[in-house]
Amino acid sequence: MDSKPGSTIEKEEIFGPVVVINTFKTENEAIERANDSEFGLSASVFTQDINRAMRVVKKLQAGTVQINCTIKIDPQVPFGGIKMSGLGRENGKYGIRHYTEPKTIFIKYPPTFKIKVLIPSNGF
Repeated sequence: MDSKPGSTIEKEEIFGPVVVINTFKTENEAIERANDSEFGLSASVFTQDINRAMRVVKKLQAGTVQINCTIKIDPQVPFGGIKMSGLGRENGKYGIRHYTEPKTIFIKYPPTFKIKVLIPSNGF
């Protein structure tokens, strides 16, 4: 608890069952410390004030933010980070776009020209 500002555990993307809990004097101090990293995969905000939570979420530089919970994964919701935590998203319609190649087709219908079909007398 209360890691030093700028410490490895605050600045690097550490995977595993790890949680960093810090106290802060002002909301801006908490946001500055959270954003002071090259990474931005996920963040959590715990508070009883939903208005404060929404205000903080808008300022956090993270691809996924949870309020009063830890990370949730839903295949219909995009998941991914920002900064050095990656580009793009997995899951949801944003994730599937990576595997598709769009094609644009223009059709004028009905056509303004006539088509004449010739059928040979032998049927072929």
